[in-house]
Amino acid sequence: MRGWMLVVALSACLSGGALAQQSPPPDSGPEQKNPASPQPDQDKSRDRSAEAGESSSRDTRIDLSPPKDDAKNHPKSGADLSESESDRIGDVQELHPWNPYRATKDEEVGDYYLRRKNYKAALARYQDALTFKDNDALANFRMAQCYEKLDQPEEAIPHYQAYLRILPQGPLSKEARKALEKLRAPAKQTSEKASAKP
Repeated sequence: MRGWMLVVALSACLSGGALAQQSPPPDSGPEQKNPASPQPDQDKSRDRSAEAGESSSRDTRIDLSPPKDDAKNHPKSGADLSESESDRIGDVQELHPWNPYRATKDEEVGDYYLRRKNYKAALARYQDALTFKDNDALANFRMAQCYEKLDQPEEAIPHYQAYLRILPQGPLSKEARKALEKLRAPAKQTSEKASAKP
């Protein structure tokens, strides 16, 4: 019996609190503004549009000149490029952000295509990986493998060399050295034949 009375009293308190939250607040008179009225919003938009015509800055020109000690602090930042480099680069230089996560994803997809023996697709993914993370040893090694499988030894050799330059004692360095010896051997034989045919 006592438990029932406690439950009834508790439910009465809860329902009374719920009704108190649902009832509208008493009207405090005509001076209270309706928050849904459009008048204050219109005033604010008029103020903003009036300010939009004027700049809050006195000097609107952007200063693109280097700092005064820039040449002394960074002597090679404005160094002239050699003519071959400037011809190769041209006026526009495309910059790619360094993004090792994207490079790793491109390598994973390239590995997938390499396992499926789709060497052209794998090559494209490894090239993308090198775009976002240059000097990536594994991407260079895999690109060299793709070029080798596509019968393009001239393109494979620089990538094997790049792998060995980056990781001279790396886990795939023995394979890279063997591949370089194998790829250079036919080139030596053809150069010897060409020199012997006068």
